[in-house]
Amino acid sequence: MGRKAKPQPRQLSGIFTHDAYQKLKAKIQEKLIAELDSEMDLSDTDEVRRSIEAIYTAALAEENIVLSRAERRRMLEQIVAEILGYGPLEPLLQDETITEIMVNGPKDIYIERGGKIYKTNYTFESDEHLLRIIDRIIAPLGRRLDEGSPMVDARLPDGSRVNAVIPPISLVGPVLTIRKFARDPYTAEDLIAFGTIPSEFVEFLKACVEARLNIVISGAASTGKTTLLNVASTFIPPDERIITIEDAAELQLKQEHVVPLEYRPPNIEGKGEITIRQLVINALRMRPDRIIVGEVRGGEALDMLQAMNTGHDGSLTTVHSNSPRDTLRRLETMVLMSGVNLPLRAIREFIASAIDLIIHLERLRDGTRKVVAATEVQGMEEDTIVTQDIFIFKQKGIRRGKVVGELRPTGMRPKFMDKIEAAGIHLPPYVFGFDKELYEVYVRNPDGL
Repeated sequence: MGRKAKPQPRQLSGIFTHDAYQKLKAKIQEKLIAELDSEMDLSDTDEVRRSIEAIYTAALAEENIVLSRAERRRMLEQIVAEILGYGPLEPLLQDETITEIMVNGPKDIYIERGGKIYKTNYTFESDEHLLRIIDRIIAPLGRRLDEGSPMVDARLPDGSRVNAVIPPISLVGPVLTIRKFARDPYTAEDLIAFGTIPSEFVEFLKACVEARLNIVISGAASTGKTTLLNVASTFIPPDERIITIEDAAELQLKQEHVVPLEYRPPNIEGKGEITIRQLVINALRMRPDRIIVGEVRGGEALDMLQAMNTGHDGSLTTVHSNSPRDTLRRLETMVLMSGVNLPLRAIREFIASAIDLIIHLERLRDGTRKVVAATEVQGMEEDTIVTQDIFIFKQKGIRRGKVVGELRPTGMRPKFMDKIEAAGIHLPPYVFGFDKELYEVYVRNPDGL
């Protein structure tokens, strides 16, 4: 009898089907989880990774499978992501060009990059796999997701905002949306480079913040409201006490004296909720120089407006709306949601006396985000709030798929210039439309014109 033939390694490189790859990955992953030391400190990622790599190498040898170097590395990274990170989401979270991740069930993962949405090739193995990753996100925060509570808001350790929805609310399986948190917040110079705002508008915004005007930043979802709020906050003097109030902490203020407050949802028993409105009321007792509310969306609008009307000038907030005029209507509705029985005219007078400026953003058809209006709230005439556009975005056309246009001053001098000048701030006339080159000539030689 001849000798028994030695089994040859199974060479799968180049002929991997998706199913074969997933089965092999699942098998090795199960072996890894079974063999990893249960006492190991998972926070020591370097040590855990070394252990995973050693077990992974032994498992491949035991299965008698030869992988190419690229396949070997790819599978290892995916398994490490499953054990230490967020599975298929891990490379998307690490990609700084991605601003949003949208998971519509286990097989459809979309991203937003440069204001445009793209479908990726990444997938989860099943609903259970996706649910396991969602649970990894929310469990450390004490949140739950089940049929009795099928929606949850949470936050990743880096501050990225997470929303998850499961059946029966969702009809496509678990749905996960992640608004990524910029590691380095955008600056005014960044927004100028992106074309979101021109340099003249930055001068105007800086003066408005330093002069303690009450500013509302408005726009639809994902138009850049929080980003602009962050930029505006950089102009607050460093010696002021700032109280920030947010549903989920996103603001990245650089000042030293900042007290961040965050909404707390109810616990599993439905108790212990701390609302944005409660936080706004409490902030007034904390001796703030400035109050910044990340977003007003309900009855807290009344308390925010009261703060603006009672000596807490320089407050900043954002509102979901479709235009500056719609912002005023939304604020009216939110004040009514507070349960306070006020006539509509009184509410409008309240809003008109509290707010100085509305800055409105839009995401244009090419995906770019731009400030499209800066509108002064001037007061009341009969039953109507009077507004005046100070800056308006003028679209000139579309070239190679890109919207061509610019934010331009209307030539109107805002009434609140008296407040700005009283604060010792001088804005050059070109900010409001006077020819910049002519103005610079005049400054150099005032008698030559």
